[in-house]
Amino acid sequence: MTLTPFQGKIGKTYKESTSDWQGPVAAPSGAPNVVIILLDDVGFGQTSTFGGLIPTPSLDKLAAEGLKYNRFHTTAICGPSRAALLTGRNHHECGNGFLMEWATGFPNYSTMLPRSTATIAEVLKGNGYNTWWFGKNHNTPDWETTVAGPFDRWPTGMGFEYFYGFNAGETHQYYPVIFENTVPVEPSQTPEEGYHFMTDMTDRAISRMKLAKSVAPNKPFFMYFAPGAMHAPHHVTAQWREKFKGQFDMGWEKYREQVFQNQLDRGIIPPGTKLTPRPDWVPAWESLSDKQKRVYAALFENFAGYFAFTDHEVGRLLDSIKLLPDADNTLVIYIVGDNGASAEGGPDGTLNEIRNLNGLPTDLDDVIANLGKLGGPESEPHYPLGWAWAGNTPFQWVKQIASHLGGTRNPMVVSWPAKIKPDSQPRDAFLHLVDVVPTILEAVDIPMPDKVNGIEQKPLAGESFLASFDDPSYLGRTDQYFEIFSNRSFYRDGWKANAQHTQPWRQDLAPGNWENDRWELYHLDEDFSESNDLASSEPDKLEELKKAFDQTAERRSVYPLDDRGAGRLAIPKPPVPGADENVSTYTYFPGATRIAEPAAPPMKNRSWTLVADVSADGDATEGVVMGFGGVAAGMVLYLDAGVPVFDYNYFEEHTVVKSNQALPSGESTLEVDFDYAGGGAGKGATITLKVDGREVGRQSMGATVGGRFGIDTFGIGEDSGQPVTDAYQPPFKFNGEIEKVTIKIKPSS
Repeated sequence: MTLTPFQGKIGKTYKESTSDWQGPVAAPSGAPNVVIILLDDVGFGQTSTFGGLIPTPSLDKLAAEGLKYNRFHTTAICGPSRAALLTGRNHHECGNGFLMEWATGFPNYSTMLPRSTATIAEVLKGNGYNTWWFGKNHNTPDWETTVAGPFDRWPTGMGFEYFYGFNAGETHQYYPVIFENTVPVEPSQTPEEGYHFMTDMTDRAISRMKLAKSVAPNKPFFMYFAPGAMHAPHHVTAQWREKFKGQFDMGWEKYREQVFQNQLDRGIIPPGTKLTPRPDWVPAWESLSDKQKRVYAALFENFAGYFAFTDHEVGRLLDSIKLLPDADNTLVIYIVGDNGASAEGGPDGTLNEIRNLNGLPTDLDDVIANLGKLGGPESEPHYPLGWAWAGNTPFQWVKQIASHLGGTRNPMVVSWPAKIKPDSQPRDAFLHLVDVVPTILEAVDIPMPDKVNGIEQKPLAGESFLASFDDPSYLGRTDQYFEIFSNRSFYRDGWKANAQHTQPWRQDLAPGNWENDRWELYHLDEDFSESNDLASSEPDKLEELKKAFDQTAERRSVYPLDDRGAGRLAIPKPPVPGADENVSTYTYFPGATRIAEPAAPPMKNRSWTLVADVSADGDATEGVVMGFGGVAAGMVLYLDAGVPVFDYNYFEEHTVVKSNQALPSGESTLEVDFDYAGGGAGKGATITLKVDGREVGRQSMGATVGGRFGIDTFGIGEDSGQPVTDAYQPPFKFNGEIEKVTIKIKPSS
């Protein structure tokens, strides 16, 4: 902590001396509280505030008290967007060119945020602010999220004094993987008792804010409030979902038409804007079967219910802010999505979106058979890609597609009662996430330091848009590049060149051949929705922008381009810092829980043996010995009334190997031999279960998980969070004794 200079006098004794208490640096006089609210996976045309058909009264109310922005931009994917938001630098410049799960060993794609790109929290904390982070953290590499650390890339190592949330791209809302600061904690209730993480994190944020203002009412705070909503899994109770029963039966084309008209009528988009046509990758709603319509509508009703519930919870936070003694001097920046609506649910949607992210299609009949689970703890739902296209009205494309506005343009609302006069007409300045940090610094009256914690800082890439609070004619940025998954674009002075490359629902596809990508050209000053491709009529302008993209990509550390999806997901990540990366034998003791998947033993796409030394009391012994993964996919070794059971959950297809008798009383050795077939990722295996060296069960399976089990973790002695199987209730702690569990990994084949 930086202290104020000593202003007293030092003599030989206290009689000749004058004391002066040193204290922490205070924030500038009149500095506001700052709250950033960032939703996840929201389309431009989903909220009622911006013409959508999902009621968001809390957002409506905030917008009526402040300003709406209709030309604000993100990176088209969550982790990179958050890195740009928090640092004020472009995502490649701060090591977050893509997501940690797809990280590679290039500095711009490692997701290892460098100290030379300090966060806004680090700057504000050093200038008299309390700093808090609630919700999603997708900027700490998950191989660094164990007890071994290091902790300098955790929120508490990046300037936040308090963190309550999850370290991943998403979390199960009923069984979240929660950390308080750097310590894993478990929910205080079960799903059956009404637990939901969205409510939990909101309660925590309100409590922290009220307590801080009770103790130190004059000390401003910076709160980063980042729910997992609206990212899949879309978890919500039937009470919220049923409010939307039948409301989307008209289908996605009619949805777009209604939203487009709302946007025009309310001035969200300028007169003359055209509604972009339905692309060939979205089927016409009327071409669908009754079965498809039923499932697709139900999945979007569930999403809408989740959104309405989220708006309600954010509304509780906003209402609590109004009760603060300095409520009027609170700057709220509400960014409605870190990218556009997500098509990662695939053509049919899914009840198991982790399966989709592993590059495996979902069978519609399987969805129908399990539709009763929709929104509940046993589901991980996501709607089909047609609703993502509709959600991004009036634009083309979706999340991940950084080349087009459907991936990168998100609504923003800003409120600051002490400084902002409400205006119903949207501000149309061209803005980007990198502009938020400079705006906060100007609002607080703090310059960006050249050094933070002794480290020379990279220059900010953004520019303050504080002037737009008073000046509706403020134009914003003159240029900006975009790149995600090789989908790329460059904007300059009203013109935008786009090259779309990959498809979000095809993680198994890496097109290559970047030189064959077709570039499009749009004059956004006259074409708000990117509806009129001018590439053929303005070839010189297109070449100018393509060249500018290449020059900027070189300067901003964008290269090398990488379009691999599931292939990059399967690349082994760095070992836990301090571990032996050449180790083939892992030994764990009881209490080793909440270990992120990349930091756990590499038990996919290869053979392995697990040996557990346990003490049991016959059929009185029960509980999990080793659990890895959860509802979507995973595996678990447990005892049921003393009987050893191994269950491999392959996207809800369970291969179960079970003994026919309980362990004897006393010491025993449990062994699982996993004989992988080889020949590539995701192939089959034979599983043999042994007790004291004697085979007690054997099963074969035709396919295994080749990428990731999902969003849950590895642990010994309990199945924290999501259960791998519904045969028990988590955490199902082992009630015998575990001496140790040893996992030996065999060379890949």
